[in-house]
Amino acid sequence: MPSVADGRADLAVCVDFGSTFTKASLVDLTEGRIVASASHPTTLPAPDGTGDVLDGYDACLAELVAAEPRASAAEVLACSSAGGGLRIAVVGNEELVTAEAGRRVALSSGGKVVDVIAAASRADGSAAYRSLSHTTRPDVVLLTGGTDGGNTEVLLRAARDLVSSGWRGPLVVAGNVDARDEVSAILGEVPHVLADNVVPRIGVLAPDSARAAIREIFLSHVIGGKRLSARADFTAMVRGATPDIVLTGVELLARGLDDAHPGVGDVVVVDVGGATTDVHSVVEVDPEDGAVDAHGLAREVVATTPVTRTVEGDLGMRWSAATTVAEAGLTELADAAAHRQADPSYVPGSDDECEVDEAIARAAVGLALRRHAGRSRVVVSPEGRVVERTGKDLREVDLLVGSGGVLRNGRPGVAGRVLSGSVGTDLEGGWQLPRRARVVVDTDYVLAAAGLLAGPHPEAAYRLALRVIDTPGG
Repeated sequence: MPSVADGRADLAVCVDFGSTFTKASLVDLTEGRIVASASHPTTLPAPDGTGDVLDGYDACLAELVAAEPRASAAEVLACSSAGGGLRIAVVGNEELVTAEAGRRVALSSGGKVVDVIAAASRADGSAAYRSLSHTTRPDVVLLTGGTDGGNTEVLLRAARDLVSSGWRGPLVVAGNVDARDEVSAILGEVPHVLADNVVPRIGVLAPDSARAAIREIFLSHVIGGKRLSARADFTAMVRGATPDIVLTGVELLARGLDDAHPGVGDVVVVDVGGATTDVHSVVEVDPEDGAVDAHGLAREVVATTPVTRTVEGDLGMRWSAATTVAEAGLTELADAAAHRQADPSYVPGSDDECEVDEAIARAAVGLALRRHAGRSRVVVSPEGRVVERTGKDLREVDLLVGSGGVLRNGRPGVAGRVLSGSVGTDLEGGWQLPRRARVVVDTDYVLAAAGLLAGPHPEAAYRLALRVIDTPGG
């Protein structure tokens, strides 16, 4: 790794191996700014054994070196969602408690949740888990269950059934800590990492330990296991799954480093991709959301957490274009969406086609933000009229960041047109959407780079993250 003495430690190359494009940025670590950027279609290995994911990176690096020769010797940090990204299955006791908690943790860890199994409701033993090896094929299983000090039976049975089903992939164990050692003994040689309980008690969600364990599994088993590259430098440069790294950048933007390096406050980021639309939010949670009633019962069995990510797999610009317009009721765009889905590399060549892209993006953003935020409404209960809320309340969010190719590369004013139906005080339906948020666009893709730099170069990451607020999204 470059040292200060050799004069190269003032630069770093930050790389995102995406499902479609590999993007690279050369960052000045002293000033916290992007010096040069490059992108290239992601080069996945072909069935005949040719090709390597680093071929696209090599092309990006050559472009960076042409702009700044010192890039050839810079430190390289990368994240990846290539080859399908991080696929996670969740096993929990009950569908509405530990399984739901595990699903939320998996999403915040940068994974796509491909299966959720509620162990307590399954009487078919190991058969319940055979789909993991034969159908859904996750990269890692997150095993949760029980509160600390509670019943261990379901968690232990789930561990036995997983082993009996033939599952030999990696696991993260994040259930009742009293059963942790026994679960580890049952798993034996099955690769696993032990984490703290994601639901230590009802009404509390503690994701940090499990998030760290999932990142450890991703780096030690998933990256190499996907065989995306025959070169050892690929596994050496990757620091985490792309959505996990982006969320780290969002946290840094919202919270800052310390009192001398404050954050900007509550932040929500909506990232419109070809296949999915992701929403990341860091919002200070109302203390009442974790309150208990007069009987000592939590209002929510799975608590709201400040850091949240949701992934909408049916909303996107290309691979999911047809389901996006169908969900939004845009029947007049069905043919255009089908064309885009059949040709994911399609680039609009006229204003009319750009307007179609913007309409699809507007639908994806609106639906994704509403699913993430939920709504509030007045209902009548035995206690009288009460406010019922679902989702994450974004009404007081200070900053809304738009991301994705359609916003970064679109016509002037594209962000205002795409985001117009998701911000404001006059939105109908009780949706808990931002009312007075400032809107910006991550045009230089700095949040992923900031997330990569947050650990080794925190001050540079902080300066870089703040640059997103200088990019208006009108």
